[in-house]
Formats: sequence, structure tokens, C-alpha cells
Amino acid sequence: MLIMDLKNEYTRAVQMVKDAKFFLPKREFAPYFETVIRYLGGLLSAYALSHDKIFLDRADELATKLSPVFNTSSGLALFGVNPTNGRAIGPEIGILAEIATLQLEYTYLAKLTGKAEHFTKASTLLKAFERADLRLTDGMLPVKWNLTDGKPYDGAWAQADSAHEYLLKQYLMTARTDKESLKMYLRATTHIIINLLYLSPKRHLLYVTDQKVDRHGNKFPTHVFEHLSCFLPGLLALGAHTLPLDNLDSLGISPEDIGAEELFGAARRNHDMLSDDYGLKRIHLWAAEGLAQTCYLTYADQPTGLGPDEMVMRTTESRSWDKKASMWRVRWQNVLWIDAMKKWKKSGSRGAPPGLETKKPVLYKSEEEERRGRSDRDYGLRKAGYLLRPETVESLYILWRVTGDPMWRERGRQIFEAIEREAKTPNGYASLRSVDVSPAILDDDMPRLKYLYLLFINDDPIPLEKWVFNTEAHPFPVFEWTRSERELFGL
Repeated sequence: MLIMDLKNEYTRAVQMVKDAKFFLPKREFAPYFETVIRYLGGLLSAYALSHDKIFLDRADELATKLSPVFNTSSGLALFGVNPTNGRAIGPEIGILAEIATLQLEYTYLAKLTGKAEHFTKASTLLKAFERADLRLTDGMLPVKWNLTDGKPYDGAWAQADSAHEYLLKQYLMTARTDKESLKMYLRATTHIIINLLYLSPKRHLLYVTDQKVDRHGNKFPTHVFEHLSCFLPGLLALGAHTLPLDNLDSLGISPEDIGAEELFGAARRNHDMLSDDYGLKRIHLWAAEGLAQTCYLTYADQPTGLGPDEMVMRTTESRSWDKKASMWRVRWQNVLWIDAMKKWKKSGSRGAPPGLETKKPVLYKSEEEERRGRSDRDYGLRKAGYLLRPETVESLYILWRVTGDPMWRERGRQIFEAIEREAKTPNGYASLRSVDVSPAILDDDMPRLKYLYLLFINDDPIPLEKWVFNTEAHPFPVFEWTRSERELFGL
């Protein structure tokens, strides 16, 4: 409302914030992660844009009511809390995104209030990351964590999620002073580029997937590609735009800072390989552009023009003879993007890098044609609903601002027109049950559409150099610590 200058709506919203009660019946619990990124983040962002003290007061109050989730031996957050009686609940094993998407909110709240207890919530998390044994993921943060001892629970299960997004944004928001977060971001993105990016067999779609481990300790990709993962191209583009990736020495980051092998596995070797063979800035931006194209195509391929929530990427069949079992073994695999990049470089780097070739949507005119040609898309729909998630449009917005290429804006326009055509209701916009049925069947749910507005205005009110967005698109300003704040927070 503030960004769009909707004054009347804003006035009504202020009154609603004043009247809001952070109350739940005693048997109900607020999910901590969702409450932080949506409510706490929204209140803090509203204060940053308006300087209306009611937003800061309510944010401080809400953070205090959420604080029982941190009553663990490690200081890492439990799943949820009842804000009325202070009872916190959750399993001993926490998921990375749920325990590690809080640094922006609590660091900024500490800056505004001067309260060390808020700062401690974020610093405890980062210290746990710094102490963790990350050899199995080459410095990337694994998915599962033990909330009692603060250590990784399943060190080999890797996935790109919002926790890694906050590493870069924490560094940027604090005026580039949090170097430990930057180092963790560099290790994480190196691991993602080397191990989690794949090309589909026919269209050569570049996609990111998660990596799990079987009972024998073998790592394997699931080849599931989620709409949630479409935040990654925007993150990589933001890093390429805001960081001197090819001159990290200027930030006081040396190759040794990326990590010794006994602490972070192959992180240093992989980082040096990317830097020496391709240049970090180029390969981060290439990965961003290739991934963003795939995210866009998953929209453009559908009759509705809107993208599914989850896909299973088509894989290539390979057969080998098992002499001991006297049988053929069938494996399904796709090409790692980094292997395709090495082959491309060895052949003289002719043409566009793998995965960046311009591709056309694959549309079917009938159900029969779809059944016969389903493999032409290189993926199948795992969860066909469209939930109005922001990740794809977020990445298109960032790539438009970073590159200035109108192609990204045009792709955003196509998505906007599809939303208008398929998702609009008399009272707003609704989620779709299935993207492959048009006209769409709607559900009663409406997330935010902020990035579409920002994509189409010429004068950006939230420049990337001065603001960072939390994972729910709430902007926080870049700030510098004062001397007294450094002393108070032990910086």
C-alpha cells in the first residue's frame, strides 16, 4: 500500500494493526517460520517505509511473544508457539528453512529497538552454522538440524532454500559488514552450481533439484523441480549485481576464507575451479538466466499460462549389465550442468552456454496430443496447482533490474496477463487447482503480487542497492551499525 501510494487503504490498515490481538486458544500454535516472514517482516517493513511507530511497537511485542520457541539447548527455534500462554512445541529435528529464515527480521529489529535479546536470536543461529561440520555438503547448509545440540542431523541432504537467500541478504542489509554470512553464501552457491544444477535430456532445461542420501550413504538427486526453487535465479543475479565476485579480495575475502578441506570438503577447490575457468560473476549470472528461463517456460507451456507448483524432470535411461546378479541394471540420470559447461568450454565455448539457448514453449492443442507428446516438455506435473507464489516473478523482476534486458519484463507481462485471465475474481485473485485446465478451476487462497507491480514501473522505489527483500517480499533498508550498537551487540 505504501509502495503503491494507496493512502486510504493504508489508513485502514494502520487501524487494523492497532486493534490486532496476538492471541490464540490454548490448544493452537502459530508456526514460527510463517509468522516471522509474514507478520514480523511485514510490520518491520511497514515501519521502514512509513516511520509510523505503531508498526515498530507491534513488531517488538510480537517478537517477544514468539521468544519461547528459542527455549532449546542450542538456541535454535522450535516449530511453533502459543502467543497467549507461551507454550512452544516442535520435534527435536528442525528443517533448515524453518529455523534459519530469521536473520533479517531479528537483526533489523535489534537495530531499531537497541535490544540485545533480538540480536542474539540471529547471532546464535549464525554461530551454530559456523561451528557445524559441513564436509559432506562442501560448506552448504544441510536440510535437517538437531535443535538440542545445534548440529546437522543429516549432513548429506542438500537443498536450495530461503536460508541460503538470507545469507547474502544479511550481508547486504548490514552494509556489507557480516562477512561470515557472505562466506557461507559463497560456499552454498558453489555447492549448488557444482552439484544441484542439471540439464533435461531433450530441451536442455536448466533446473535445480535437491540431493538426498540412501541407507547406504549414497547421494542421489530427486529430479523434483519446485516452484519455490525459482527464487534461486533472482538470488544468483542479485549476488552477481551487488558483489565483486571476481575481486573478492577487495572485500577482505581470500581463497582461504572459503574454507579448508577438513572443514568444508571440496568447497575451496570447487570455488577456485569456477573462478579460474569461468569467472564467478559470469557463471552466477549464466546460472541465473538459464534457471529463470526454465521457470518461465513452465508457465508458458501450460494452457493457462501459469506454472505448476512441482514438476518431476524427465531423465535419461542408462543400462548396465550386473555380472553378479546376471541382470540389466537401469539407472535414470541427467547431465550435471557443470559437466556440460566443461564440455562446452573444451569445445571452444561456441554458441550460448548449455541451458541458455533460447527455447520456445511446448503447447498441446488437445489431450490426445498431450498424451502422445508429453515427453517433449521434459517434465511431468507432480503438483499441478498454481498457488500465486512470487518466486518466478521475483526472479524476472531482479533480472530485469540487473540486466536491463526487456525480455524479462516481457515474460513477466505474459504471466500478468495469464493471472488476469485465469485467476481474477470479483474480490481479488485466487489460486488454481490445475494449470493444465483452462478456464481454470479456482481455490480460495490469495498470496501477494507485489513483484509484478515493481516489474512494470520505470522508477524503482526499492532500488536493489539500498533495500533487501525478505522471503515474503517485505523490503528492509540497508543500514550501518553505530559505534554504540557495535559495543552493545559485541560486533
